[in-house]
This record gives sequence, structure tokens and C-alpha cells, in this order.
Amino acid sequence: MPSQDYLKTERAASWREEIRKTIRNKERTQFNRVEMNSLDPDVRSRNYEEVNLGLTAEQAIAEAQRCLDCANPTCITGCPVEINIPKFIKNIERNEFLEAAKTLKETSALPAVCGRVCPQERQCESQCFYVQKLNKPAVAIGHLERFAADYERESGNLAIPEVMPANNIKVAVIGSGPSGLSFAGDMVKRGYDVTVYEALHELGGVLRYGIPEFRLPNNIVDAEIDVLAKMGVKFMTNCIIGKTISHEDLLAEDFKGIFVASGAGLPHFMHIPGENLNGVMSCNEYLTRINLMDAANPESDTPVHMGKKVAVIGGGNTAMDAVRTARRLGAERAMIVYRRSEEEMPARLEEVHHAKEEGIEFYTLHNPLKYEGDERGRVERMLLQRMELGEADASGRRRPLAVEGETVWVDVDQVIVSVGVSPNPLISSTFPGLEITDWGTIVVNSETMQSAQSEIYAGGDIVRGGATVILAMGDGRKAAKGMADALSNS
Repeated sequence: MPSQDYLKTERAASWREEIRKTIRNKERTQFNRVEMNSLDPDVRSRNYEEVNLGLTAEQAIAEAQRCLDCANPTCITGCPVEINIPKFIKNIERNEFLEAAKTLKETSALPAVCGRVCPQERQCESQCFYVQKLNKPAVAIGHLERFAADYERESGNLAIPEVMPANNIKVAVIGSGPSGLSFAGDMVKRGYDVTVYEALHELGGVLRYGIPEFRLPNNIVDAEIDVLAKMGVKFMTNCIIGKTISHEDLLAEDFKGIFVASGAGLPHFMHIPGENLNGVMSCNEYLTRINLMDAANPESDTPVHMGKKVAVIGGGNTAMDAVRTARRLGAERAMIVYRRSEEEMPARLEEVHHAKEEGIEFYTLHNPLKYEGDERGRVERMLLQRMELGEADASGRRRPLAVEGETVWVDVDQVIVSVGVSPNPLISSTFPGLEITDWGTIVVNSETMQSAQSEIYAGGDIVRGGATVILAMGDGRKAAKGMADALSNS
């Protein structure tokens, strides 16, 4: 830390002026944040092609030049997996795109995924110097992350991260979603023998069944998982831990550590009249059947009803995914019904923006009271209560309050409920010794992610009850460090 005497010197004043000049020059030449290229809304709302098209090399270099390479890069602390953000961005600025991708892989198992679906505006980008000190748009860290990861994959020069020599210690991962994959990547780098067990027939967890291809193409998920497999991670699908294989079976097979990353797939409902009508379903079921089971195909074994007047209840990213999917499946009217205002919506700003471009209607400050059906038992309309915002609740958002006597009927033929999820109780009921909350989540040490059962660690939605991809990945990294430290000291 410079002394107070030094800070008063002419040399220090000159140094400060150079910093100000650098910022002014960047403001004049590179201050406008790059805009992501995207498909035309009228075109994309009728197909499943990826909405965002990525940056050109010229755009990426220009955006990278905006980075001030701060002495104290708070963007790194804003990233749950602690990517060295200035390092990878400066590699892009120098036209060293493969080196940028290599830097990303030092700490992230899923850079191409994170560049597409992470809420950077609330994490790394919110800590950018431009935002914190200049009240200007942040460097587009997420766009640049996607660019570097995509460039490497498309170049054919895919680097496989180095792994330490095998230590012959076996660890098991339950679930192949973002938390499990992040954990697996860090553990195999440390030389552990890692096996990932997935209950479904496809790998990727929520990345596969929960996020539509227009936001996250399956080939991107496949490519990220393929890198892990080449690093030495083993995968087993169609295997339900707690049924196909028990906790005792894993111990008998000499697994020294178990990481539970089985997510939260048990949907919540509102328990209001009419929820049992045909045409009312959970968002989890809707997206899983379409994304994983080809249910949008009329020839499918389990086709899903494709409504013309579709309401999605909720305001998160999953709700946005569902309503935009409904639009692509032919809905003439697709609506979001959310009990708070748009400012309180947990969905990413980009997702809300894209939904509006695609013609999605927003019934903010409204909440369903009941659904009514026709003589066949199919939903045909819903009664909405108008809401207003009161004081902040425990979440920090203003509490929605009913406006007495103000309701409205809206015609619908499909309702998709997206108001939260809980973990499946299978793990908690079959793994003895775990401490479980009233919400069904596993209690862990927040630093090591270790549970009350010493060999069991957990992270992602089964701990948080519902979180972003990057937070789940951060849990996986913490768990890997915690488990590795414990095993090396045992």
C-alpha cells in the first residue's frame, strides 16, 4: 500500500492523471458495449434455432479492449467459479483465442454453457469497474466467454485440461447436471477415479431437460461432457441411486466419497381450485417431456398438448423458457402471469427482452385464484387477482398484496405452473445420517459442502432448493476442494 506521503507527490499525481486519460480514451473509442447478434424475432419464434448468434472475432476483440485490466479485479470475486476474467479477456484482445479458452477451462468445466445461460449481469458483470465506479455498461464478460469457448470448439483444436497422476481413490457423483459436472471435472484433475451416475437416459441434468435448445443447444452440452470424458470421467446413465444402486452398494464398491448433485425436480403447485384439470401441468413436466422425450412430435409415445392460449405462472428463467417454448409450438397467445412487478422478476433481463420481442404478453401484478374447465374437464379459463406491492419480505422483494375486489377472467386452454421446486426425497429417505431441512434440502457445511454423513457432500439445487447454473457449479468446485482435502488427510 503506497504511503500517504507518496500519494501527495508529483509522480503520483501524474500516475493518477494517466489512469484518468486511459479511461477517457477508452470512453471515446470503445465505450459502447457490444450488442449480441440474434435471429429475427418473427423467424425464431417459429423454430428451435439458437436465438443468440454469438460475436464475430472483430466484435470480440473490440469488446475485450474495453477491459481496464483493473489492479483489483472484483469481477473474479463476483464469479462463483472464480474464472480469471481479466486474463482470458486480454488473451482475446491479443487475438489469442485458444489461450482464452484454456484460461476458462482452468476453473470452469462448462464455459460454453455458462457463456449462454449464466446471469452475468447479477454476478461478474455487476462487479465490473465500469458499473461500480463509472455507472457505465459492464464489459460483456458472458458474451466473450461464449466466444472463446465456441471458437475453440469450432476450430477443431479442443484442448483437454491436464490431470494429475491417478491416485486410485474412487468417488461417486449422483447427477450429471452443472454441479455434478463441475465437481467431476475438478476431482478428475486431482487424479481421482470419478464415476457420474445419471437417472435419465441422457446426460446433462437440467442443462438437457430444463433448458430449451433455442437457448442452449444440446450439441454444446454434449461437447462439454465429451471433454470431461476425455479427461477420464466415467458416466453411467439409466441408474437411479437409491433404487438401482443403494448407498450401501456404493460403499461396498469402495467409493471413498459421494457427491450428491441430484437437483430439485419435485414441482410445487399453488393448491388452488382447478389445478387438477386437464391442461394444467408443472413446468418441469412440460419442459422435460418436450426437451428430452420429443413430446412436441405428434408421433411421440407421450405427446404433449399444444395449447393455443397458454398461460405460464411464474417469473423465473424456467417460466420464460416454458412460455417461449409454447410460442414455438404454435400458441397464438402466450402469457406470463406473475404476482410481482417486472422489476422483481428473477428471470434474466435478456430472457425477458427476448420474450417480449417474440410477442409474449406479461400479466405482471396478477395472481391466479382458480381455473375452470369445460364439460370434458379441460381448462378453459382462469381467474386472476390484481396485486399491488407492499413492504419488502424476507427475500428483500416487496410483498405482493391482493387489491380487494379487482379480478379478471382470461381464456386459456393450457396452464403451465412454474412457482418453485423441491428435491426428490429419494436420496434423503435412502441415505441414512443426513440432516434434512423442512424443504427437503440437504444441510451442508457452506465452506466444504460436507453433510452430516462424513463421506457425503452435496451441492446445487438439492442444497439450495433452486439456483442458477453457475451457483450450482460453484458448489461443485467447493465440494471438490472440501472432499479432496478430507481424503488427502485421512
